[in-house]
Amino acid sequence: MDITPFIRELLFSHDCVILPGFGGFIGNYTPARIDKNTSTFYPPVKQISFNRNLNHNDGLLVGRISGHSGVAYGDARGIVEEFVAGMRKKLERGDKVVIDNIGSFVNNQEGNLQFEPDRNVNYHLDSYGLESFQFPPLEGYDIRKRLSKHIDKEPVRGSSSRKILWRAAVIVPILALMVTASLNSRLFKPKTEASSLNPLAKAEFEENREAVGQVVPEVNIKVTEPALQNQASLTAPPVIEEKASYCIITGSFRIRQNAEMQANMLKKEGYTPEIVEGPNGFYRVSAMKCVDLNSAFNKKESIDNKFPGSWVKKI
Repeated sequence: MDITPFIRELLFSHDCVILPGFGGFIGNYTPARIDKNTSTFYPPVKQISFNRNLNHNDGLLVGRISGHSGVAYGDARGIVEEFVAGMRKKLERGDKVVIDNIGSFVNNQEGNLQFEPDRNVNYHLDSYGLESFQFPPLEGYDIRKRLSKHIDKEPVRGSSSRKILWRAAVIVPILALMVTASLNSRLFKPKTEASSLNPLAKAEFEENREAVGQVVPEVNIKVTEPALQNQASLTAPPVIEEKASYCIITGSFRIRQNAEMQANMLKKEGYTPEIVEGPNGFYRVSAMKCVDLNSAFNKKESIDNKFPGSWVKKI
């Protein structure tokens, strides 16, 4: 079964699509840009890169194949494993593996896997319908010509000089009056400053002045040692130590039905599975819980035989 259409569909809505047992396809966003040398506009683009270390089963691709084809989750995982095995056989023979509209794989002389993306495909949904285009350069446009002003007639110097003298005769006395007023600020103070229209204002001021003149006696408060101990017991809450536990996660699924199917498989194997909600709406399946980290890794090795790709999560 060719599963490349499912990979291409998921790349439009996800930034990472993992092919279990082989590697992960990662979408890299590039904003819109302008090539000044060729006068070309380019829309935003999401190019695809490959990381062979992302080979664990996150349930995204297998769950999509299971939900669309109507097959069980285990059968869908077997379809993916057969597809990956076929790709590995071609690469071992030295053939070039091409995935349409995604890219091509080939083993180099050192035996390392190399990926070449298809740069003609854009997986950025916001750029749907946008293509690169060229624009003619603007020629014969000089901003200096638009800013320059041509003066055909010379200004009359006699009339302008008379206007300047008239403005100076008006402005200079005003400035002199403002400087004199700022030096003598009493000109702007009202003479009724010492008096008040409120007959109770003076009495109120006298009472306040007497209150200010009074000396407040000091009060010495002695705190006994038992009181300090009681206060310390009230302010410092008891520290409760929390013991951490470790879960062995065997899969992460976007569809809860797929997570329940794997949980039933774990029950048949004698485990006590639990479904835990993870980030971004995923459902994680925990095979069992362990008290310490060493026992969790020991149990993980035995679980990997039937459920490969499991990992340990601290809670």
